[in-house]
Amino acid sequence: MTFNPNRYNVMPYRRCGRSGIHLPAISLGLWQNFGDIDQKSVFRDTLRTAFDHGITHFDLANNYGPPPGSAEENFGAILRSDFMGYRDELLLATKAGYTMWSGPYGDWGSRKYLMASLHQSLQRLKLDYIDIFYHHRPDPNTPLEETMSALSDIVRQGKALYIGLSNYPADLAKKAAAILQELKCPCLIHQPKYSMLVRTAEEELLHVLDEEGIGVIAFSPLAQGLLTNKYLQGIPTDSRASREHFLKSTAITPELIIKLSALNDLAGERGQSLAQMAIAWLLKDRRLTSVLVGARNAGQLLDSLKALDNLAFSQGELDRIESILATT
Repeated sequence: MTFNPNRYNVMPYRRCGRSGIHLPAISLGLWQNFGDIDQKSVFRDTLRTAFDHGITHFDLANNYGPPPGSAEENFGAILRSDFMGYRDELLLATKAGYTMWSGPYGDWGSRKYLMASLHQSLQRLKLDYIDIFYHHRPDPNTPLEETMSALSDIVRQGKALYIGLSNYPADLAKKAAAILQELKCPCLIHQPKYSMLVRTAEEELLHVLDEEGIGVIAFSPLAQGLLTNKYLQGIPTDSRASREHFLKSTAITPELIIKLSALNDLAGERGQSLAQMAIAWLLKDRRLTSVLVGARNAGQLLDSLKALDNLAFSQGELDRIESILATT
């Protein structure tokens, strides 16, 4: 099985912090659409399309599916059937930190949980090692030293090449980075929620990560679909908001729709969809290594990739965006 020989000429790559790793400007997340409830032929086509267009970074977690674990199993099967011989061209990531199994050892950030979870993930993926292993969220009840020590030992054991953190606030990210530096296992990357509508990362986190030389990959760049044209006319049937699935219908207020409509008008003037502009807006920041997108199918992924056609913003456009977002 072959892929587009020009795939590395169509995707820009960015250095991840101060490491030797480069990531594609757009990476593919497998949080949804790759579980057992989804159609294999569709997500297989999405993965092949991604690699054909230079996406080398695929992001998983132990609980992705549904059911939990099925995204890793499905990806592992396609890795063996379609990507045989290409493993060294891929940068694969998985995570642990949310509930995965019953009992006191199936959640959070203990050494017991992290070691066991990664072992299970590697079994599902049928891999000897993962490229990046993330702690998915900070654990308020486990000493940070225990969690970071476990992550460092995972690298020393050869089960992961790099360590990442996700959902860590600025203060904890700085402390965790210091511990990992002492252990001579520097943090490669941090994965925060970041979009035009969720900008907490700008307050302190991006500065801390830049200072520490840690790469940044933004998840939920479209704010659960809000930064698309999906909700401009209200709440469509079978949307996340209609199902109250990680997006509450109460979030779709008349005030928000006015903002989204204004942003959509600006995107149109730029020759982009609202979703494409939202992705490009994140990538304007040199501190961002990559933006993590999801995709229901190959067509939706190709639509997201068109964001790369126009990454430049005039100061007037940036000021207009800020003005729109500041509207109450």
